[in-house]
Amino acid sequence: MDKLSVLVVDDEPGIRSGVKRILSAHVASFPFMDEDYGFDCREASTGEEALEMIEEQCPDILLLDNKLPGMSGIDVLEIIQERKPDIIVAMITSYASVEVAAKATDDGARDFIPKPFTPAELKSSIDLITKQYFLNRITSRMKEEGKKIRYQFLSVLSHELKSPINAVEGYLRMMKNRDLGEEMNEYDEILDRTLHRLEGMRALIMDLLDFTRIRFERKKENIERINLKERAELALSAIKPLAIQRNISLEFSGCEDCFFEADPSDLDMMMNNLLSNAVKYNREGGSVLVSVKREKNQVEIAVKDSGIGMTGEEISQLFKEFVRIKNNRTAGIAGSGLGLSIVSKIAEFYHGHIQVDSEPDRGSEFRVVLPLE
Repeated sequence: MDKLSVLVVDDEPGIRSGVKRILSAHVASFPFMDEDYGFDCREASTGEEALEMIEEQCPDILLLDNKLPGMSGIDVLEIIQERKPDIIVAMITSYASVEVAAKATDDGARDFIPKPFTPAELKSSIDLITKQYFLNRITSRMKEEGKKIRYQFLSVLSHELKSPINAVEGYLRMMKNRDLGEEMNEYDEILDRTLHRLEGMRALIMDLLDFTRIRFERKKENIERINLKERAELALSAIKPLAIQRNISLEFSGCEDCFFEADPSDLDMMMNNLLSNAVKYNREGGSVLVSVKREKNQVEIAVKDSGIGMTGEEISQLFKEFVRIKNNRTAGIAGSGLGLSIVSKIAEFYHGHIQVDSEPDRGSEFRVVLPLE
């Protein structure tokens, strides 16, 4: 049995000792995990003390009270996200404040443990966090191991997606308990955030389905002579509702008779991923330009945006599986880290490649070059 290290940060000695007593005798066990997990607990009474302890020995799990003397739990959470983003954080608090719940979720908190809590509630939250830890570990192992680990990851993830993610559950409990009163309009912000989380889950499922087909089920079939202009216009129509919401203009330029032999679904995946990123990582009132052209023995599909852009170091990480660029500009933008990996693999299948030009705060241009021969 493996042991996970837990740091309990609370200014109430009774809470700290109670958590330590409950978790010291608890074992997290699930059929899909290859081992059980126990817990070793340490304690801190202030945010400042917790940060010092984290620097000395980084825990796997942080149980963090929001109301602390000195630094608040939210302040500690912000620092942890910058320095130690791999720590899984659960807030020990109540759901009385929408602002606190929303801020904590946006800053990376994976669960909320309301005060006062029962041993059963604490164990339930720890079990959910342990599953998240296991998923994170599988993800990191995927970079080094082959198909078996990837399918194990997908199996675990599909199990997780059967239930609402922790943030959605927290918001729904707030509504069920009428924490903001009986008026429905008081919950508009919570509903918006819940829908946003669910949209992220749906996008993740679709990305994973595309990823498995491209990565493991790649077959050279359904090849057709495709008009790239028509395919680009279909992709623009699909992304138009999201662009309208953000006041982003969409434009197309290119040849009328630019053809390429490929599986139509491959080109749809490629263009949809490129356009989705161009809109998501754009600025309000920005623009996206899609162009298609033919030069000698190759075709080029380009998507240019006026968005947040990237540094050279960030570009070097773009096409790795399950990797997302994390900085102040991308905070709050949902994604699986698979979209550009899928685009790259499709291009490679057709013996092509993808190029990127980008500058922070000036926008990005992605160009997919595909040989006709």
